[in-house]
Amino acid sequence: MSWLIKSSIGRKLVMSISGLALILFLTFHMSMNLVALFSAEGYNMICAFLGANWYALVATKGLALLFILHIVYALILTNQNRKARGSDRYGVVGKPQGVEWASQNMMALGVVVLLGLGLHLFNFWAKMQLAELQHIHDLGIPGVNGPTDGAGLIRYTFANPVYVLLYLVWLAALWFHLAHGFWSALHTIGWNNTIWMKRLQVISNIYSTLIVLGFAAVVIFFFLQSLCNGTASCPFA
Repeated sequence: MSWLIKSSIGRKLVMSISGLALILFLTFHMSMNLVALFSAEGYNMICAFLGANWYALVATKGLALLFILHIVYALILTNQNRKARGSDRYGVVGKPQGVEWASQNMMALGVVVLLGLGLHLFNFWAKMQLAELQHIHDLGIPGVNGPTDGAGLIRYTFANPVYVLLYLVWLAALWFHLAHGFWSALHTIGWNNTIWMKRLQVISNIYSTLIVLGFAAVVIFFFLQSLCNGTASCPFA
C-alpha cells in the first residue's frame, strides 16, 4: 500500500477519494440545514441527536482525518505539479472547456474554503458540540437556548450582514472548488474517456450548484427574516 503515499497516481487517488467522501458529508449537512427552513423544532432534534454523543464524536474525528488527508495531499500534489508542469496543477490531459480557471486556482480556492471552514467551526461547532463537551448550558447569546438550539444559533448568526457576506463569498469559492474537484476526482478514479468528459463536467456543475444553493438558501432566508422580524406581513416568519 506504500504506492498510495509514494506514487503520484496513489496520491491523486487518496485525494480524490477523500474529496468525494467530503462531498457526501456536505450533501448530508446541506440536507440537514434545509430542515431549519421548515421546522426549528425538527432541526433542533437533529442537532441534539448529532451533539456530543459517541457516534457523532467518532464521525467528527473521521471528518477531521479526511480534511487533513485532503489538505496534506493537495499541498503535496500542488508542489509536485508546479515543479513538473508549471501552472498546470493537476496535469489532467484533455480538460473540458471552462474548467481551466478553477484548475489553475484550486489552491487559492482551497485556502478560502479552509478559512470559511474555520469561521463556520467558530460560529457553530464551538458553540454546539464543543460547548456540550465542556458542559456549557448557557451560551450567553440572546434568543439561543443552549448548545442544541441550532435554529436559534442560525437565526442569531445570519442576522449579522457581515457573516452573511462572508458566508456567501465562502460558498462561491466552495462552488468553484467542488465543481472542478468533483469532476477531477471522478476523472482520477477511472471515468476519463472522451464520452464521459463533458458529461462529468455537467454533472459536477449541477451537483455543486445544488449543494451551494442549499447552504445559501439558509443564509439568505434567515437574513431576510431578521430584516422583517416583528412585522405582521413578514413572509419569512
